[in-house]
Amino acid sequence: MSKSSKSYTANIRFDQPGYPPATVTEFEGVRSLHLGTSWVQGAMRLSKPDNIELEYVQMMMMWLLFDNSPRHIVQLGLGSSALTKFCYRRIPQARVTAIELNPNVIAMCEAQFGLPPNDARLNVVEMNALDFVLNKANHGTVDVLQVDLYDQEARGPVLDSQEFYQGCFDCLSEDGIMTTNVFGDDFTNYDKNLQTMGLVFDALVWLPEVHDANIVVIAFKKSPSLDFSVLYERAANIKKTLNLPAKNWVNGLKGWMLDQQ
Repeated sequence: MSKSSKSYTANIRFDQPGYPPATVTEFEGVRSLHLGTSWVQGAMRLSKPDNIELEYVQMMMMWLLFDNSPRHIVQLGLGSSALTKFCYRRIPQARVTAIELNPNVIAMCEAQFGLPPNDARLNVVEMNALDFVLNKANHGTVDVLQVDLYDQEARGPVLDSQEFYQGCFDCLSEDGIMTTNVFGDDFTNYDKNLQTMGLVFDALVWLPEVHDANIVVIAFKKSPSLDFSVLYERAANIKKTLNLPAKNWVNGLKGWMLDQQ
């Protein structure tokens, strides 16, 4: 989540009534998604459309350090579909579900961000994320849950209640993991969300803020062991196979642990 730089505004707009409009800008080869405001809701480098462009969005893949073979990955909040596309194309053994309330976002991702059509492995669903996590049919079915839920004003997560995070917890499989982006124009957002998640999840870790104060939290249904020699080995493999800066994530986790002591 960030404010956009000076950029070219493409004459493309999806504006189904009742929802914020989806618009795009382009600057130095990067296309950005907006919800009718200057806030960047996601981005794609035109020369590398299946890569993850934004650093904090890359960090949402931090769960790879702990689970390299998920069967079902769920994204709450489609954004520019960067995470959804990456998981679908680069983690072929997994089913990928994306939940997005705004039909304008889905339409824009299909038209301008290369979102593939639904198939046996990919299912993009127009619905409220709270309804999804509270639906008992989804409980225990998700190995990895990625949460990035913001409206057009980007003042803080749209859903941050204990009921919501309990629903997220309930959707996870026995060793399931959630990553979530916590951002807002008021630092109380961080404390509120961390405290509420802490009431629900067995363990929380968060990385230092990047990219205009986005903080990525990783929440575990079952507390893991943090063997940093093993994590650095896994990070090297993630860099080699997926070209993600996973060593930075491990450095961040290590720094976090030192800060907690």
